Amino acid sequence: MPKYPDISVQLVGTDGNAFALIGKVKKALQSSGVPADDVSTFVDAAFASQSYDALLGFLMSTVDVL
Repeated sequence: MPKYPDISVQLVGTDGNAFALIGKVKKALQSSGVPADDVSTFVDAAFASQSYDALLGFLMSTVDVL
């Protein structure tokens, strides 16, 4: 179950660039009222992902990915 299961983000059909994916989830977190410190922590952790697969796994552990 993701950390924020009530926040759904459509990633299918989105530019597969890691920066675009992180930006889309970041925007969803911000627009859902997640505190700025938590959003910043998310971004730092996302950029620390060691691979594209690890990043996708992290995104799925953060929000409901569609």
